[in-house]
Amino acid sequence: MIELAGIIILGILAQWFAWKIKVPAILPLIIVGLLVGPLSTLWTPNGMKLIQPIYNEETHTGLFPGESLFYFVSLAIGIILFEGGLTLKRKEVAGVGKVILRLITVGTTISFIGSGLAAHYLMGLSWQISMLFGALVVVTGPTVIAPILQNIPLTRNVATVLKWEGILIDPIGALMAVLVFEFIRSSAGSVALTSQAFISFFQILFIGLAVGGVAAFLMYQLLKNNLIPHYLLNVFTLAFVLAIFVFSDIMAHESGLLSVVVMGMVLGNMEVPRIKEILSFKESLSVLLISILFILLAANMDLADLQLLLDDWRALALFCIVAFLLRPVGVLVSTLNSGLRFNEKIFISWVGPRGIVAAGIASLFGITLVRNGVEGAEYITPLVFMIVLGTVLINATTARLLARLLNVIQVRSDGILFIGASRAARVLAKYLHDNDRHVVLIDNNEANVRRAKQMGLESVAANIYTEDLEEQFELVDMGYMIAMTSSPEVNNYAVRRYRKVFGEMGTYRLITPEELRKAPEELKDEEIFSFQDDFLNINEAARDYPTVHEMPVRDREHLQTMVEKLNRLARSIPVFIREPSGNLQILPAKLDDFSMEEEGDYALVYMGKEVEEEPVEEEPKLNP
Repeated sequence: MIELAGIIILGILAQWFAWKIKVPAILPLIIVGLLVGPLSTLWTPNGMKLIQPIYNEETHTGLFPGESLFYFVSLAIGIILFEGGLTLKRKEVAGVGKVILRLITVGTTISFIGSGLAAHYLMGLSWQISMLFGALVVVTGPTVIAPILQNIPLTRNVATVLKWEGILIDPIGALMAVLVFEFIRSSAGSVALTSQAFISFFQILFIGLAVGGVAAFLMYQLLKNNLIPHYLLNVFTLAFVLAIFVFSDIMAHESGLLSVVVMGMVLGNMEVPRIKEILSFKESLSVLLISILFILLAANMDLADLQLLLDDWRALALFCIVAFLLRPVGVLVSTLNSGLRFNEKIFISWVGPRGIVAAGIASLFGITLVRNGVEGAEYITPLVFMIVLGTVLINATTARLLARLLNVIQVRSDGILFIGASRAARVLAKYLHDNDRHVVLIDNNEANVRRAKQMGLESVAANIYTEDLEEQFELVDMGYMIAMTSSPEVNNYAVRRYRKVFGEMGTYRLITPEELRKAPEELKDEEIFSFQDDFLNINEAARDYPTVHEMPVRDREHLQTMVEKLNRLARSIPVFIREPSGNLQILPAKLDDFSMEEEGDYALVYMGKEVEEEPVEEEPKLNP
């Protein structure tokens, strides 16, 4: 009982500690596992592990008797991979650009083949074990990239490439590892590529794809026709995933992982009702399973496994080849003739931490192959753990320093975040987007989010009360925030909660109906977006005249005159001042505070009904 409770408590504490110091959670989880596992034998009185994952009949200690640890690891990895598959969207692959597509194809191939060759010729491992090692170490994953992106304000190009590479390579790399593993299993560890091995391999491949695809369709029909009550949705999905895993494994041994990955991918690309609830539940469950899993897996290692690495210089050489040779080569080849600068390519080459999927699947496959007597299988788990720990530790400690040296840190965050994707917010966001500003809209109304995306705007469905927006990669360069929801409470909360995160350059909110009754000089809050129009006024203008106009202004007096004129009209709302440099400034409460000393063309930007500029009285010409 103490051991079981201890694993959960230590796992969640490790997750919290990782969040606190902003490092990937896998790092403290594996360190905790090693401390309570093999390393604890160095100081315990009886030389026993503090946590013994596999039950020992002689000492009557341990948690999982027989093969139950193997079964638990298999099911846990299946659930984690299903959740990963749900995040892979076909439309995202099409929209991330050629560089990222090359990274997950050309770069992955270079890493896969190069790592396999290095493991074979350097470590002397069999071809099958070497190729399995190569497949396992291509995976980075969002769980290890996210803390780096959240902690370092990287330029948008670099952040985007690292983000999408991690998301896309996670299930793809897992799928590669599963296929290589299934081939090894189908050939019973034999080096010879027999016809029976090919038949078994393609049987596993066919059943995994078929069962996963059919399962996704069945789940879609159940959700579409409301055949699952809301209170059973998450646990039913969990049970369904486990059932598919077991059923597929019965049909073809070891095909369960492939089935759940395929099921997640297919389901994630269908218009599934309530898919966000399922994904949210799976993410929470994955955090718990990951916490338990990696403490167990690290604790299950023995000092002899660690000794394999310490006593063999080839292990360090293999690490250097994977991290410092193959990664840069893969990135540089993949980014040829791209728009990335050389310093950006170097930074991306350096940041390639391996993630949870690599370590988890390596442990699962290592346990299985060792039990089956496959030669060299005992190297899989320690070698992959070495790659994971080494890359995460190096990247977590050096990424910020290198980013500064290579000048890939944002000097100025000038992205604009709209809280609320109402009609008016979409119209203003479209204008800003067309003027080369990075704009993101956030709304918990999926219809508003969908309409924003149809306009070509970047939009995220999220609830600012329940979701941590700091974890959204899309918001890495936000420097301005405008809260434009219909609820003053939500707007005020957004300003208070995220002012320091997304509003370093400026934070604004809509005026409330109560404040609108007061004179502008009575309002002390300088963070109001418009002192003349609340949510109702601004959205009525956007409904009737969904257009943004620019009106040239000569000086401050002319600006003041035109602003007063627009404020007298019901459907014309002044919002920005465009400076000669192209920068946009939100209209201040007092125009006396706005300086127009720079020479050039200024313009008043307003939304709604177009108005004609007042005629300018020309000075009479002097008679010659």
